[in-house]
Amino acid sequence: MSAASVEQPFHDEEPVTLTTIADEIMERHPGYRVEIIGGHLLVTPSPDGAHARALTKLMRPFMAADLDGGETEVLQGVGLWLPMEPEDYAIPDLAVVDADFEDHRVENNAYDPVCFRLVLEVTSTNWKNDLKTKVAAYAEAKVPVYVVVDRKHQRLHVLTAPVGSTYENHRPHAPGELVTLPDSIGAKVTLDVAEILKAGQPKTSDSASPSSPNPSTL
Repeated sequence: MSAASVEQPFHDEEPVTLTTIADEIMERHPGYRVEIIGGHLLVTPSPDGAHARALTKLMRPFMAADLDGGETEVLQGVGLWLPMEPEDYAIPDLAVVDADFEDHRVENNAYDPVCFRLVLEVTSTNWKNDLKTKVAAYAEAKVPVYVVVDRKHQRLHVLTAPVGSTYENHRPHAPGELVTLPDSIGAKVTLDVAEILKAGQPKTSDSASPSSPNPSTL
């Protein structure tokens, strides 16, 4: 997802926490997503329609595998507490979590990473956050499987086996491939790379709109 800079909305003399600033930004800018990674604010505007369509397409195989119910749930936009800095947390686009995740709330509506079996991001204009910044963040949080739908380079990345600030296994997949995710998420899930990437591309009518992104810039 893309990031945008936002001026600090506070003018008080007393210092404020990053969490307080994040909450204030979200209150003043409904629809924005604010994360704190490595002690830095990451502010993301509302995603485009193609981004949302890709997420809908992605949820279907997880639901078909009965991962949303029983031992796990499939969620969009749930907070994941990160271990790097005291206030760090991320909000992945999609996650597969243990059914008892609500028993592991840390604070600020973010949950202990031990509950997360998979996190998934769909890129937008600032794709480096998903392919670099969040790789390190999710690896350090020991999230076992990280999937990135890379709309800029038309690839689907599957990262497994977190060690330190990286993943030992990182495989990019191109359109035409079928990708079966690790059994550790709780069921067999196979993703059609071409289908997902196609869903993530703005349609012609969208790209013609002045307010919509040009597909060539994604």
